[in-house]
Amino acid sequence: MKHKVPVEKGKSYEIEIRTLGTSGEGVGRYEEFTVFVPGALPGESVEVAVDEVKKTYARGHLVKVLRASRDRVAPICPIYEQCGGCQLQHLDYMAQLKAKRQQVIDAVTRIGGQKDLFVEPTLGAESPWNYRNKMQFPIGRCKGKTVIGCFAQGTHEIIDTRDCHIQKEGNNEIVNAVRDIITELRIPVYNEDRHTGVLRHVVGRVGEKGELMVVIVTATKQLPREKEFVKALRKRLPHVVSIHQNIQTYRNNVIMGRETNLLWGKPTILDRIGRLTFHISPRSFFQVNTKQAEVLYNKALEFANLKGEETVIDAYCGTGTITLFLAQKAREVYGIEIVKPAILDAQKNARDNNVRNAEFIVGDATEVMPRLYKQGVRADVVVVDPPRAGCTETVLKTFANMQPDRIVYVSCNPASLARDLAVLEQLGYKAKKVQPVDMFPMTSHVETVALIEKVSL
Repeated sequence: MKHKVPVEKGKSYEIEIRTLGTSGEGVGRYEEFTVFVPGALPGESVEVAVDEVKKTYARGHLVKVLRASRDRVAPICPIYEQCGGCQLQHLDYMAQLKAKRQQVIDAVTRIGGQKDLFVEPTLGAESPWNYRNKMQFPIGRCKGKTVIGCFAQGTHEIIDTRDCHIQKEGNNEIVNAVRDIITELRIPVYNEDRHTGVLRHVVGRVGEKGELMVVIVTATKQLPREKEFVKALRKRLPHVVSIHQNIQTYRNNVIMGRETNLLWGKPTILDRIGRLTFHISPRSFFQVNTKQAEVLYNKALEFANLKGEETVIDAYCGTGTITLFLAQKAREVYGIEIVKPAILDAQKNARDNNVRNAEFIVGDATEVMPRLYKQGVRADVVVVDPPRAGCTETVLKTFANMQPDRIVYVSCNPASLARDLAVLEQLGYKAKKVQPVDMFPMTSHVETVALIEKVSL
């Protein structure tokens, strides 16, 4: 006999919210049936209108808060409830840090089976506002006007954004200047339904000293009125030093294409993490919260516990940011990355910082690490910062086969971290410390650093 679902689409219900979900939504139960409610907080009694019903859960929208949490605060952003960029502005920042720690605890206990593993309190930001050094917003048309901003949650409706409170001010200046200029010059905006028009996205970056980079992403090879656009942008933005066009002609949701052309100025801007300086190009990966990146990397360095004689392998090194941090304390570091342009950036970053004990290798870690082992390389420490999906079992077995003393795992997804901790335990490695770091205040995302040590027999 099938269990009857106790809620119906279109109807409203009073629900007690128990926890926060991984996307920042409130999670409650109605007659023991799970209901997800964006904007609701644990401990609250809320009226919810159900929008979607599945076999095991429902989603709804918040109609009214009947009993508010003590941690509820007024969002400072006037478009917070429409925009999909933030999920937690209505939650006090100290409570955000506790919620992110709980998200990690839930993952490592329920998914990873690590019942006795203590998760440290989340390392929060000194200021949770105006921290993002990179912005990438879609460009569109709404009611006859050009709009630039984030998509509304779960849609492709662009919410026009003029003063994003988590972006550095330079990025807000870029958005407002680009909107005005393309309106004045009447440059056609891309229509994703018809695959017509020119302007798709604007990408902005802010360097350490306030230098601005602007990348305009087009659906066509040519940027109409290019010279006028560049001239107007330079006049409007006195701190701009680098203007690029990126070409993305495909009919998909990928933001940037493979071809980028410098329209004016320098090819890169400079940013700094700790004592290290990095050249940032339009497509470079670089942590968007520079101050918290230093906190994250210092914690990884602490867990690595380097004395100056170690060989370290950084298995997903990207542009070499963590690798170069490690190189300051190790005898030698090998950075492995499958994306060749990222390795070229890493090599340049090493030269620019006069780091001579780091070697960067293009390739898949599952192939490169066994090759290094055969060549006589013995890793004392392995550092891994994988994509959101985590590591494959083959990669984890490769780490274990190298027999390092310690593995330092940097994760952007508590669920995949927890799964990988369970696999590593079967391979003879046990998690000893777990440290959440808040890289993205006001959002539901949390970074985590885990120290994993070889189990003594």
